[in-house]
Amino acid sequence: MNNTFDLKKILRPHILTLAPYSSARDEYTGHVGIFLDANENPYGSVTEADYNRYPDPYQAEIKQKLTVIKQVNADRIFLGNGSDEPIDLLTRATCTPGSDHVIIMPPTYGMYEVSASIHDVRIDKASLTTDFQIDVDAVLNAVKENTKIIWICSPNNPTGNNMQDSAIETILNSFNGLVVVDEAYIDFTDKPSWVSRLDEFPNLVVLQTFSKAWGLAGLRVGMCFASVELVRILNKIKPPYNINLPAQQALLAGLEHIAAKDNMVADILEEREVLETSLLDLPIVVKINPSDANFLLVQFEDAKAVMDYLINETIIVRDRSRVHLCQGCLRITVGTNKENEVLIDSLKKYQQKNVTV
Repeated sequence: MNNTFDLKKILRPHILTLAPYSSARDEYTGHVGIFLDANENPYGSVTEADYNRYPDPYQAEIKQKLTVIKQVNADRIFLGNGSDEPIDLLTRATCTPGSDHVIIMPPTYGMYEVSASIHDVRIDKASLTTDFQIDVDAVLNAVKENTKIIWICSPNNPTGNNMQDSAIETILNSFNGLVVVDEAYIDFTDKPSWVSRLDEFPNLVVLQTFSKAWGLAGLRVGMCFASVELVRILNKIKPPYNINLPAQQALLAGLEHIAAKDNMVADILEEREVLETSLLDLPIVVKINPSDANFLLVQFEDAKAVMDYLINETIIVRDRSRVHLCQGCLRITVGTNKENEVLIDSLKKYQQKNVTV
């Protein structure tokens, strides 16, 4: 356990004394009454759905369901507009523009760097190793007095693999800022979530999402699990109604279908194995990185030519060949059985046209 971490020391000083916006739903949290407090339209809305009232600013019903699903208290849960909102809020809460630093480990999810750049926060990079694992010495050597956040994506995007627990533990114990473990793809791996270890590490923050395994990307709802104190800060600086009413209603309905989510995950994992085997049978494929996610990072002999061909066939994958350590690689999301068959058939046709055996 990191016993020297002090949240107050890494927060921007004015955040501690900031008076948050107080919405009408902060002042009265009941659900029954004549509501004349929020300047809403009393006659309803122009749609058939009843959207004339503001949503719960703290999403209490959703968090109560998540306490059972995630085995964590509601006061340690923050819900954001996608995972991108907590990424932005964590940066804003801790990093003084033009002064403070964050550390990222390329290749990794791009929003950590974008968010820091938006807020004029310096980005220090500690490259992953050639097998896409954390170089702990490089990370700790990059830490400076004003380093506030270390971002870790596990399973990593775009490489797909889990980071070693021992490496993350060392960083948590050695660094007195926030260590954020982004688990957007946690449902596709058999490793336990770091959420279960929040009590061990006061500087640990865990991000998850409903966009992948739950199939709810269109709702734009992300989860952030952290200390009670940090969640209070995030609630203090977020927009008053950051999760809209239709999204909250749809998410509440979705949380009743855990078995359906689990079945979809099982199907994706089965298809991932089939897709990997089929791709490895193609001479145009050089290498596939081991994946703990719902995608494969595939190195091709000529990634650009393959990408152009697939686009012409209206099969859209992600070109990652310009990303650090990912030269010649395309990121391929695991599709349905039919979609994957179409992809493999197209790659076979490309191979017949362009490769002399």
